[in-house]
Amino acid sequence: MTSRAAPRLSRVPLSVDEYVAGVLLGDRAVIARAITLIESRNPDHQAMAQDMIVQLLPYSGNAHRVGITGVPGVGKSTFIDALGTDLTEKGHRVAVLAVDPTSSRTGGSILGDKTRMEKLSRDDKAFIRPSPASGTLGGVTRTTRETMIICEAAGFDVILVETVGVGQSETAVSEMVDFFLVLTIAGAGDELQGIKRGVLELADMIAVNKADGENKERAARAAGEYANAMHLMTPASPNWTPPVLQCSGLRRIGLAALWQKVVDHRERLTETGELEATRRGQILRWMWAMVEDRLMTSLRTDPDVASGIGALEHDVMAGRLTPTMAADRILRTFSDRKR
Repeated sequence: MTSRAAPRLSRVPLSVDEYVAGVLLGDRAVIARAITLIESRNPDHQAMAQDMIVQLLPYSGNAHRVGITGVPGVGKSTFIDALGTDLTEKGHRVAVLAVDPTSSRTGGSILGDKTRMEKLSRDDKAFIRPSPASGTLGGVTRTTRETMIICEAAGFDVILVETVGVGQSETAVSEMVDFFLVLTIAGAGDELQGIKRGVLELADMIAVNKADGENKERAARAAGEYANAMHLMTPASPNWTPPVLQCSGLRRIGLAALWQKVVDHRERLTETGELEATRRGQILRWMWAMVEDRLMTSLRTDPDVASGIGALEHDVMAGRLTPTMAADRILRTFSDRKR
């Protein structure tokens, strides 16, 4: 895996108080620099970042946090561009964050996604930020959560968190948002083949995109199939039945109805106390995710572990050691050094 250099901060340093003041004023340049600060791997920067986050926490938490995922070709960037623009036109301030744990290997497509959100990227009431090319999902999770806090403290009242990667990224995003939207399309054969059951079980709503023109009838059939499938699954919340809607990001059709469901969901879960309980649980899972991430970082950078890991990997591939035996030796080396 190719490592990447830590983000560089401006040559003119800011104090923690200056970062906090600039974020609270909504200064876009300071917001961008504050996010770069939390992405930095420099220990001094990380210490400053945590001091900054502690001061910003009381000003966060009021935004709609919405995760958005979708199968390839679903038109996600166009949809987010349209939804975000629709929301800013109604007075909202929208931040779009992209989570891509695979970007450190492939270079990712997140910057391309940003350029495809043409209207939103030029909107003064919007802010688009790709995730850093971190080597671990935990690292991306940390920086995305802290970026959410910065954006909320800066006055953005809608946070759209887009999953760009695959696999665990959907679960990671669902555990940092209030509402998880699964975007899909019709006309791809068996409508349920292109999306994993596990992702559907995370969904608070399914939206069949590209429901316009000649595709309207197929979109309606697909929506019916998804609605039937959802009846067979346990909903993510006992207080909410995930609806299935049709929309068109390209034609900006159905976006108001879709957003109203997000609002309805928030009101319902706020009334029952589930929203507050969910957010408390998310904070605890965040803490343990960071424990695991820090432990893995410490283990991988331990000099004694690093000096012997090549030989252990060779022995495992040659069949002289089982993976479990090799893992035990690595952990024993690590724990012996810590003593």
